[in-house]
Amino acid sequence: MHMVHIGNDWDTLLEKEFQKDYYLSLREFLKKEYFSTAVYPPMQDIFNALKYTSFRDTKVVILGQDPYHGPGQAHGLCFSVKEGVKFPPSLQNIFKELESEYGFTPPKSGELTAWAKQGVLLLNTTLTVRQGCPQSHKGQGWETLTDAIISRLNEKEEPVVYLLWGANAWSKKSLIKNPRHLILECAHPSPLSAYRGFFGCGHFKKANDYLQSHGLPPVDWRL
Repeated sequence: MHMVHIGNDWDTLLEKEFQKDYYLSLREFLKKEYFSTAVYPPMQDIFNALKYTSFRDTKVVILGQDPYHGPGQAHGLCFSVKEGVKFPPSLQNIFKELESEYGFTPPKSGELTAWAKQGVLLLNTTLTVRQGCPQSHKGQGWETLTDAIISRLNEKEEPVVYLLWGANAWSKKSLIKNPRHLILECAHPSPLSAYRGFFGCGHFKKANDYLQSHGLPPVDWRL
């Protein structure tokens, strides 16, 4: 595994994190995992959320839990799957909510790269997972890194909207102290909880209203 190269301002902002003991031991753990078993996403896709959405461009953060754990699904952006891959249930529910807010018909592809390129950071709290074993890489150090990412974003001058869906995402709320940012919370879009407040949350519209009220361009949520 190479030392991390993201290719934008995150390299400088996270340089010290990648030299810390917790990250070096996470790296050793990942080396063993990738060489001994099936792990997702592919190694080159682990940091796609940061590669597609620079610190400077980030205006919305959607926090996921850990990557999809089925073959060919995860590619480094939370909730997103590559073109041609069947939509997982949480993603289907995200598209249902978008349809109810905006009237968009669900897209053909579940790849959310177009959002990432508009400044939507699609970050999981844990960035890797073993095949078929959700949360199998929890507690190995990723959470410390994603805490550092959110703490850096908290310092941004421009407003950022955080969409926190479900308990895993809510646990990061204490890191967002800056009053210029907006925190929107609701249930997770998974079928187990979507009817407990995700459907009808209005988050996509509320995020755009907030951005526009601060002179920032809204996100085009159509895919």
